[in-house]
Amino acid sequence: MICAIVLAAGESRRMGARARCQKLLLPFGGKTVITCVVDTLLNSLIDQVFAVTGRDGDMIAKELGARSVTIVNNPDYRSGMLSSVRCGLRSLPHDCRAVMVVLGDQPAITSKLIEDLIQAFATSRKGIAVPVFRGKRGHPILFSSGYRDEILTRYDNVGLRGLLHAHPDDVFELTCSGPCVLSDIDYPEDYQRELSALRDHGRLKP
Repeated sequence: MICAIVLAAGESRRMGARARCQKLLLPFGGKTVITCVVDTLLNSLIDQVFAVTGRDGDMIAKELGARSVTIVNNPDYRSGMLSSVRCGLRSLPHDCRAVMVVLGDQPAITSKLIEDLIQAFATSRKGIAVPVFRGKRGHPILFSSGYRDEILTRYDNVGLRGLLHAHPDDVFELTCSGPCVLSDIDYPEDYQRELSALRDHGRLKP
């Protein structure tokens, strides 16, 4: 079983005035940012999806509605992304053999990218698979559940980058043709960039 942990606990502080509506709930291609991400995962080879929420957990859960997603609240969300990864890891079923960590504010990722990562993970026989665009590593990251305890107890100051640095020989880099693996939404200009890219690909009306 391969499970996905969607990181959806951010407070959207860098979005300025837009933070009042939570960036994951902003409209995107007829949906919202978070529903785009979750639907992409549900339409892929991922077996179970877990969304880790924080301050705005009730709103995000309502937005996801009846989708087959397990909502996990992170009471320690203010301490950073790694706390949400750990919260998600503690909630996974025992038969989960691999974990994909997905950013909730990365709506441009595709089901094909998810499936390419899963295929690379399976065929490379490496314990970690990470997408790369023009030499730069991005998200989502897929890793063996054998690293679960290590992530729960280490890398407090560096996050999952510490895992990749600690095991360079166990990392497979999947070369990607597009920049979506590097494109998340932190600032209002990031959101406008993603909307423009979506419009340019014919998925959003002007």
